[in-house]
Amino acid sequence: MKSFIRIHLPLFIVNLIYGINFTVAKSVMPAYIQPLGFIVIRVGVAMLLFIVLHSLFIREKVDRKDFPLLIFCALFGVALNQSLFFMGIRYTTPIHGSLIMIATPILVLIISRAVAREKVSLQKTGGIILGASGALLLVLFGKKLQSGINTPLGDTLVFLNATCYAIYLVMVKPLMSKYNPFTIVKWIFTFGFLFVLPLGTAPFLQIEWTTFTAPVWAAVASVVIGATFLAYLLNNIALRYASPAIVGIYIYFQPLVAAVVALYFGKEELTPVKVIAALLIFAGVFLVSRKDKKISPEQLNAPGLEK
Repeated sequence: MKSFIRIHLPLFIVNLIYGINFTVAKSVMPAYIQPLGFIVIRVGVAMLLFIVLHSLFIREKVDRKDFPLLIFCALFGVALNQSLFFMGIRYTTPIHGSLIMIATPILVLIISRAVAREKVSLQKTGGIILGASGALLLVLFGKKLQSGINTPLGDTLVFLNATCYAIYLVMVKPLMSKYNPFTIVKWIFTFGFLFVLPLGTAPFLQIEWTTFTAPVWAAVASVVIGATFLAYLLNNIALRYASPAIVGIYIYFQPLVAAVVALYFGKEELTPVKVIAALLIFAGVFLVSRKDKKISPEQLNAPGLEK
């Protein structure tokens, strides 16, 4: 029960929110807010909320030696991650974006192995190839639509966003075992805000607030409070007790939610390419997430097998 409350329930809620966020965020960009201007709102408001809550409930200081890693996590986990996602979702579709995002567990594996300098088994290598093939299929066969919509460009930006998020998941783990989640998110959003401010100030100042309708305000609040403040907090709570791989695995719940929401509101349609790409990516995630079979001592000594 403890593992369910600490890990699985927060991750389920987070990815439910993220799945809905694909359609919600796209509904206000770029008609009402440009992507980088939205990032300033998103990061700025969340930063203020985290600072206030941290000052009220947490009494914890960070060692100076950990600030470089916090800054690194802020760059990849907030600034680049969110900027690339919002720019990508402007050009791609909710289903495309969510399918690209479920390559994250594969990217987490690659980055974790690179950091630890460990070998990757044949099974996981196959998973990486399958997942990459699915993502590449979406990018190469995504149609360039009318009204400035460029799905391949959007898919590429979302893939870069997924890569940044995977780097963040791996690098933030040591901090999670040392500090309270509120402490981590307060600092990464503070540094992240400093990163996004230079490029996002001009688009932010161009926002015409008087044109906002009630649904637009609701969408902005959903992205800022739900998909940013609440999602990052719950995600970091789960990261304190779970491995980056488990956090990454829950991302494959997003396409189901994103597809249901997008299809319900008539924002997108399913195509054979999307179905095939989804099957390839899901198969890749399954192989990457599955534990390797145990090898007997005799097999370990066989030529050509990794230890």
